[in-house]
Parts: sequence; C-alpha cells; structure tokens
Amino acid sequence: MNFPLLTLTDVNLTLNNNSLLESVNLQLNAGEIMTVVGPNGAGKTTLLRVALGLQKPTSGKVKIANGVTLGYVPQKLHIDPTFPITVKRFLALAKCSKKRDFTLLLKEVGAEHVIDSPLQNLSGGELQRVLMARALMREPDILVLDEPVQGVDVHGQVELYDLISRVRTERNCAILMVSHDLHLVMASTDRVLCLNRHICCTGTPEVVVNDPAYTALFGPYAARHLAIYVHDKQHQHDHENGCSNKDHSCD
Repeated sequence: MNFPLLTLTDVNLTLNNNSLLESVNLQLNAGEIMTVVGPNGAGKTTLLRVALGLQKPTSGKVKIANGVTLGYVPQKLHIDPTFPITVKRFLALAKCSKKRDFTLLLKEVGAEHVIDSPLQNLSGGELQRVLMARALMREPDILVLDEPVQGVDVHGQVELYDLISRVRTERNCAILMVSHDLHLVMASTDRVLCLNRHICCTGTPEVVVNDPAYTALFGPYAARHLAIYVHDKQHQHDHENGCSNKDHSCD
C-alpha cells in the first residue's frame, strides 16, 4: 500500500527579493520514483534542499512522515586532491547508528573494487556509486538524488539509472531525484514533475510528454524525441524480421 512519506503544501521561497519557488505542492509516496525536471535556474536543487530541511521555506509546509529516514546524494563533491582519503575511510566517516559492512554496501552499488582506492582517483561513475553507498548506510525510506549522473558518459548513465531502479525495488524506498537526462530517465521513473519555480505539469512520463506545458518548457523537438523514447520502451525485436517498431530502425 502506497502512503505519503513526504508532503509539500503551498511552499514558497523568496531570497534577496528573488522568487525561487512559488506555490509548490508535492506528495512523494512510499516506493515511488519521482523525477524533477526543468531548465537551469528552475529551482530544482532548491526544491530538494527544502524537502531535506536544509532550507526553510518563506511560507508553506513541509511534512515528513513519522519515523522516515532520508538519504542524500549531492550533485557534486569537491575533493582536495592533496587530501589522502580512501573510499573505505570516507564511508567510515559517515554518521551511522549501526556498523555496516562496507564491502557489501559497495557490492550492492557495483563499486566493491574501489574500496581501497583514493577517493580523488575515482571516475565520475565510480564516485556516484560510492556516494550512493554512503547514503544507503542510513537505510533510507527516501533516497534523494541531485543530478546523480552528472559527469558520467551515456553508457554509465544508463547503468546508474538501472541501479537506482534496482535500489528502489530491493530496498522498497522512495526516490526523489533531479535530472536533465529526460530521454534516459523516463524509463526509470514513475512520476515526473516539471518545475520552473512553480510546477508546470506533473504525472506519468506518458502524460507529461503530451502536456502543452512540457512542450512550452522544453520545445517541440524535446517533446517529440521523448515521445519516441517512451513509446520505444514497449517495442520488441523479431529475431527473424528485425525490429517490430516502425518508428525507427534498430541498428
């Protein structure tokens, strides 16, 4: 049974006379993946900070259900290249009420091979997996991800989104994430929220891609490309006759 873990009601945020969020209403249910999309400066990271309690809204309410634990993977982690710290030591520094097996945690996210590596030597994808392992140490009911595939190549992005879906399934946690990679993330999300300081539209990927507000925000080309991608999730291959999807080839 799905029930709300996180609820934002009529949230507004104004800083230095700039309106960053306007009348935002959001409900994240147990086991749900919600993806926030929008142009640069739309307030996506700000929305996550408000949801996490790191930024108090000017008005409105943020409610987290009793007993809910949050895990957070930031957009960037700045590491001093002269500071010697291994992945294992980095995980050990995390505040956690229970002792964790770091090898098992890293294995869960596909990064057990870097446990003794210097943090600053990791690739973008490896670092994101380590950050996710650190967030999972808290056994979160809600995992919050800010641009989880930033700086990762396309193949690595697909793998990370697959990992995110698997974490949701295996841990039964809700996921709230920000992404720019619309054509990739749509296959790994239940609900999309288009934000441009206010909520322009929200719903399943199939509903959002046909919403005029989405087209107005991202342009007709983005909407058409995304519609093809969403449709393509259902296409099948006939091994004798090739691709059964007539919209495009399967080279």
